[in-house]
Amino acid sequence: MSSSRRSWSRAGEALRAWQARQWLVAGLGALATAVAVGVPTDVVPTPLFGRSVPVQWWNYPALALTAVLAGLVLSTYVRPSAAPPSTQPPGTVRDGRMGALGGVLSFFAVGCPVCNKLVLVLLGSSGALSYWAPLQPLFAVASVALLAEAALRRLSTQSRCPVTASA
Repeated sequence: MSSSRRSWSRAGEALRAWQARQWLVAGLGALATAVAVGVPTDVVPTPLFGRSVPVQWWNYPALALTAVLAGLVLSTYVRPSAAPPSTQPPGTVRDGRMGALGGVLSFFAVGCPVCNKLVLVLLGSSGALSYWAPLQPLFAVASVALLAEAALRRLSTQSRCPVTASA
């Protein structure tokens, strides 16, 4: 079996072994991510924020995938209730950085191109619409890819033997 297939298989095993507490954290993490990214970008409409450019059709699935994957990554940090306190969390610092970068990229991906102050200063409003807006779907794909890779790596290491502190 190839390394990739083994990773997917181990990730599936880890998900099947999750307890209600881990699923709850995944759901709450997904909801928090959807609010944290969707409200300020006005993909989730509220009276608090507005957009100069209408929401694109692909913003909704990009936000949904980002939220679900971020919730899964967050939940991999929750220790199962049966695990001893000395168990180290799976994955590496790099996995966490990939997940964080994926979350930040999603904010730039689904945000209004002319509402982003940094892009507006660098490119102006016409440049934001001409150059930045066409790149946003690529940022969405990169965001989802980074979050998916972080989730796969963290989940595939959960079913391995835990490392415990020596006595």
